[in-house]
Amino acid sequence: QVQLLESGGGLVQAGGSLRLSCTASGTAFSINSMGWFRQAPGKQRELVATITSSGSTNYADSVKGRFAISRDNAKNTVYLQMNSLKPEDTRVYYCNVNSAVRPYWGQGTQVTVSS
Repeated sequence: QVQLLESGGGLVQAGGSLRLSCTASGTAFSINSMGWFRQAPGKQRELVATITSSGSTNYADSVKGRFAISRDNAKNTVYLQMNSLKPEDTRVYYCNVNSAVRPYWGQGTQVTVSS
């Protein structure tokens, strides 16, 4: 059984910063890509950023230059540093971890940016 533990969400003023973390634990498995997605009420879940096992990254256009994804393979942890936050970044953020067999999702963490 694989579990993803997310942390770091919260309330911040526009222009502020937050750092999300997600750690995968459980039975031994091989992690390929890791990433973050986000979802607003009534909307589809959308990609924020992904990072491969070799460190290649991909970002949504809306967050390029403001967000940075990184990972610590030894700790099975992925991070999302979010800077210059905007009210439109208010969403529930979900961690995603892909193994060779299937994807795994975190429980979600709320990020709220006040204007």
